[in-house]
Amino acid sequence: MKRTANAVWNGSGKDGSGHLTTQSTTLNQTQYSYKSRFEQGVGTNPEELIAAAHAGCFAMALSFELQKAGFVAESLDVTGEITLDPSQGAITHSHLILKATVPGISKEQFDTCAAGAKAGCPVSKLLKAEISLDATLL
Repeated sequence: MKRTANAVWNGSGKDGSGHLTTQSTTLNQTQYSYKSRFEQGVGTNPEELIAAAHAGCFAMALSFELQKAGFVAESLDVTGEITLDPSQGAITHSHLILKATVPGISKEQFDTCAAGAKAGCPVSKLLKAEISLDATLL
């Protein structure tokens, strides 16, 4: 299985701009720029897209972990937070914040499933950065 996205950039790094389009066209010539990445400009940026990918991947992986353990989540609310260190030119950390409602599960079972999803989700496996998780069972 392969998925694709296209990036077009015009101009210099700081003064140029570009757009992103995904295979599904969920992003369709969505603008990005130096300002949207390093300041507060209009448009998206690679880091927020990675944050969304990691949050979405983790939520789905956790739903499968819970299913294997005999549970079905009522709600998995995951926020992904990516840290970019411009001085290193690297993403240094991905932090996942989970608020979950899972009927009938114990805290120990929940923590085991969350840890398994954190380690096993394909985006976690892709990232070389430190990955942390704050998991709250509601």
